[in-house]
Amino acid sequence: MNLQRLEGFYWVARTGGYARAVRAFPYPITAPGIHQQVKRLEADLGLRLFERTGKDRLVRTPAGEKLYELVAPFLERLPAALGQIARGELRGRVRVRAPALVMRVHLPAWLSRLARVHPGIQVDLDEVGDTDVGMLQRGEADVYIDTLEIVPAGLETLRIDTLRPFVVIPAGHRLARARRRPLEALAGEPFVAYSSGHRARDLQLEALARHGIQPDRIIGASSVDAILSLVSVGLGYSLVPAVAGGPDRDGVASWPMTEPGAEFPMLATWRRSSGDNPLVAAFLAAAPREREIPGGGAP
Repeated sequence: MNLQRLEGFYWVARTGGYARAVRAFPYPITAPGIHQQVKRLEADLGLRLFERTGKDRLVRTPAGEKLYELVAPFLERLPAALGQIARGELRGRVRVRAPALVMRVHLPAWLSRLARVHPGIQVDLDEVGDTDVGMLQRGEADVYIDTLEIVPAGLETLRIDTLRPFVVIPAGHRLARARRRPLEALAGEPFVAYSSGHRARDLQLEALARHGIQPDRIIGASSVDAILSLVSVGLGYSLVPAVAGGPDRDGVASWPMTEPGAEFPMLATWRRSSGDNPLVAAFLAAAPREREIPGGGAP
C-alpha cells in the first residue's frame, strides 16, 4: 500500500478537512493533492473513508475510524523514531490539553525540566474548559490533564497533584479574620457560581446543600479567574478548586473545606497504546509529583 496515500488520509482524518490538512502537513502540498491521495486510497480499499458534514468538514466513516486507529500510532511515532536514529536524540511534538489551573501552576516548571533534558521536543498546549477526556480517544491529544471521576478503559494515569475546594470571601469580609468560619455563616449572602451548564456549578451547589445552604441569589461566571474577580470586589462568596495553599488572589481570603470526599486527584492521562511513544514517555518523566508543587494558584 502506498505510504503517501496513508499519510494524506491520516492528516485529513486528524484535522477533519482538506484545507486544515494542508496547513498541518509537514511539507508543502495542495488540497487537490491530498484529495487525490485519499480518493486513490479509497479506490484501493473499495471503501469510503470519510463523510462530508459541512463545506470543509469531514468525519471518519466506521472504516475510516478503524484505519485511523491503525495508521495514527505509526505516523505519530515515526518522526521521533527517525530523529532518535539519525541524531541520537528525541525530536517531535507532544499535544497536551489541560485546564487553566494546570497551565498556570504545574506546566511552567514541568516544561522547563523537559526542555533542559529534551530541547528537541515541542509541546503543543491547548486550554480546555469542561472535562473532555474523549480528546485522547479521538486522537486530538497525546496527554490530557484534569480531574476525572472515571478513567475510561485503555487509558493510563499519573497523579500529579490533588485539588481541594476552598471557600473564598472578600478580604474585607467580617469572617476573613475570624477564628471560626463555618460555611453556614455565609447563608443568605450572594453566591458566585460557575455559569449554568457547567459541571463545576453542580458540584458547588451540591457542597452548599450538604451544609443546608440554598443561595437566594447566584451570580454566574465562566471561570475561576472571573469568580475570584467578582468575589474580590465584594459581590459575594464562592467555592473554587485550588492546590495546597488556596487561591493566590489579591482582595480574597480563603480556607479549605475539609469534609470527607472533598479532594480530587489531578491526573495526567494518556492512551495505553502510546506507552512506547518516546515523546510521551519523555514528557511524563518530567512531570511533577504530588507535594512537589509550590502552594497556591488559581486559573
